[in-house]
Amino acid sequence: MKGHFYRPRCKCNSKKCKCGASWAFIVDIGVDPKTGKRKQKKKSGFKTKKDAEIAAATLLNELNQGTFVNEKVVLFEDFAYEWLSIYEGTGKVKESTIRVRKHEIKRLLDYFAKLKLKDISRRQYQNALNDLKKRGYAPNTIDGAHRTGRMIFKKAVEMEVIKKDPTEFTYVPKQQLTIEELEEQNVLPNYLEKNELQRFLSITKDIGLDQDYPIFLMLAYTGLRAGELCALKWRDVDMSEHTISITKTYYNPTNNKKEYKLLTPKTSTSVRVIDVDETVINALKLHKSIQMKVIMKHRDIYHNKDFIFTHMDDETPGYPLYIKKIENRMRRLLKLAGLNTKLTPHSLRHTHTSLLAQAGVGLPQIMERLGHKDEDTTKNIYLHVTKEMKKEASQKFKELMENL
Repeated sequence: MKGHFYRPRCKCNSKKCKCGASWAFIVDIGVDPKTGKRKQKKKSGFKTKKDAEIAAATLLNELNQGTFVNEKVVLFEDFAYEWLSIYEGTGKVKESTIRVRKHEIKRLLDYFAKLKLKDISRRQYQNALNDLKKRGYAPNTIDGAHRTGRMIFKKAVEMEVIKKDPTEFTYVPKQQLTIEELEEQNVLPNYLEKNELQRFLSITKDIGLDQDYPIFLMLAYTGLRAGELCALKWRDVDMSEHTISITKTYYNPTNNKKEYKLLTPKTSTSVRVIDVDETVINALKLHKSIQMKVIMKHRDIYHNKDFIFTHMDDETPGYPLYIKKIENRMRRLLKLAGLNTKLTPHSLRHTHTSLLAQAGVGLPQIMERLGHKDEDTTKNIYLHVTKEMKKEASQKFKELMENL
């Protein structure tokens, strides 16, 4: 296959061109399987014929080697949403993850929306990441945008829309941490000490709103995530065996009572069966008897889908509680108990970790109970508690020897 070289007609329309008309080439690149007609590749903009010949030779070599990619003229914005459709269509991605990817695409659109995919260079892509840092975005946010960008361009290469992936060799700019920030990294997350938890649950039982006591008792005694608690159904509880099965999580980004969804858990290890004691079982039995009265009262409109913790109002009875409501209720109770109001339902998960460590439960068993495959925060809490216990044991031995 040979190339045809020519000079396109320029604006000045003169045989002795003075406006710098460039050289171009045409090369046959095969046959269109749909029409049977030959396909050609045209390219212009070369200053000299020699430059055009070199470019044509490179293209012909790619054709011979089977590495040629006929790059498509596709805008980044169009392909990004095409990729998202493919990504979503796999059926392996949770709706909450799709929502995150959409946000990350929007950040990339600030830089590439109307650019042709094939024209985006490594320098442009790196500059975009650098600019996100300058604009004050958190490292995790920039990481997320980069992760989505890499998936988009990798798919474009795979589909032969572009030749090269501009995200290759780029890096996420890291924030230089201050001394204060470095010190804060070593600070453990907030959780309740044993006596504080007793006070919190006592206040909850005495002056909590309806369902408060079983909700916060469950969170403290099981280490459940708030989303796992909201998704619990009575069929998940085995009253005779004293176990609770975790198989799903609650998703409702708009906090609309009726527009909830149940999704698969965070990770495969999040699917688990938790042993609970009589305290939890008895609280659930009492809660169920109260709920049955609500069901009878609103039997014509009750959203009877077997949920344990539900709205009990006259308008949407039976719909599962949403996470924001539990957070608000906890803040109220913490204030009444004179405790740190910045604590969240997730803090009770950390509290559970701490108390299990104090009780002598090993880290592998704690991780299994919490549904963790690997979690640095849990490890840090465990190591902190056990370290203090070792110090206490050493001090007790010292006191013993001194009293001999």
